[in-house]
Amino acid sequence: MNAGVGHREPVTTEPPAARSSPAPTRWVLLILGVGIALAALNLRTAITSVGPVLDEVTGGLGMSGAGAGLLTTLPVLCFALFGGFTPVLSRRLGDHHLLVYALAALTLGLSTRALATEPWLFLALSTVALSGGAVGNVILPALVKRHFPHRVGLMTTVYTTALAAGTAIAAAATVPVEQSTGEWRLALGMYAVFGVVAALPWLAVLRHSSRGSSDGTRLGIPQVLRTGIGWQAVVYFGTQSSIAYIMFGWYAQMLRDQGMDASTSGVALAYLTALGIPMSLSLPVLLTRTRDQRFFVVFFAAAYLAGVAGLWLSPLQGVWVWTTLIGIGMGSFVFALTMFALRTRTSAGTAALSAVGQSLGYLIGGAGPFLFGYLHDLSDSWSAPLLLVAVLVVVNLSVGLLLGRNRYLEDSVEALDRASA
Repeated sequence: MNAGVGHREPVTTEPPAARSSPAPTRWVLLILGVGIALAALNLRTAITSVGPVLDEVTGGLGMSGAGAGLLTTLPVLCFALFGGFTPVLSRRLGDHHLLVYALAALTLGLSTRALATEPWLFLALSTVALSGGAVGNVILPALVKRHFPHRVGLMTTVYTTALAAGTAIAAAATVPVEQSTGEWRLALGMYAVFGVVAALPWLAVLRHSSRGSSDGTRLGIPQVLRTGIGWQAVVYFGTQSSIAYIMFGWYAQMLRDQGMDASTSGVALAYLTALGIPMSLSLPVLLTRTRDQRFFVVFFAAAYLAGVAGLWLSPLQGVWVWTTLIGIGMGSFVFALTMFALRTRTSAGTAALSAVGQSLGYLIGGAGPFLFGYLHDLSDSWSAPLLLVAVLVVVNLSVGLLLGRNRYLEDSVEALDRASA
């Protein structure tokens, strides 16, 4: 791993089996790189395609308000549940086989839920699709670590940018397709094609891949949760997710309540979302070029706090400046994903840290929008909810200053094992 300029990893970074394996050819690496990008493109389509046509879906299925609420909460629940099982499945099936199964589940769920005629069936098949996305979330950082240990920054750029692009495509294209065809089912089901295409390079990889863990390292969730790094990853990922979900869910409404028209507030939200692409393009490589990433943690927190302060004091005057600052602060998501690889020595360690950070972190993240809305209803203003965001940023900063230090999960686990022996 390129943890820093001129930094030489200890010989224990790779297990003997991995060191003795022949180096992959450029052609194989190209297939793997394309496969990682295509897989990442699919991970959010099951989520962001539903929101724009939620009224049509609930009306067409006769879904109750409770069912619609469950549908919007389902991604967080699935990411927490299925993401937590990923390391165990990876050890039993192997990373490559598991990713193919995840893409198959995602494709099956997307294609069949579009045909569902009952609310419970739509929810069940959405769970199938989301399970594939949850597993993919965890396994992709491990695959980057395994196949591109000296290009972690570059490949993290590839998959986080593809992830942002897939999120934007599903959010932007669903309504035009639904309006042009009059079929919300077609608008939702068409994303299954993406899953089929993404599986093709991995089917080629499977011809030369065996089942089971290839890393030689066994690291479980309980071991990760015994370490400070493990809990720091959970809290950091959870707080940044909570802030992001708050902004995605409430930003436009907050601006409208301050007097902005619906169209302009929608543009502001779209701009906020689009800022994730340049952040994904630039941050991972920068992060891997330094051994200590605490400067970035402070930078994101400062941008967040400045943006929140602007919204508090003068929400509409300077709204594009506040939006830009908050969008920069949301680069903490890219930081969180990159840290899964930078704070571990092996792909198994990356998978375990990613599983813990994302599964428990998404549970924290899912509570953010609810608390934000509750505070708004309770206070009938946006001051208390924005104070909640500021508190989350401070917690995120405090934990990030610990997570950004140059340490490794496997070293912490080994130290704890020696101390308890």
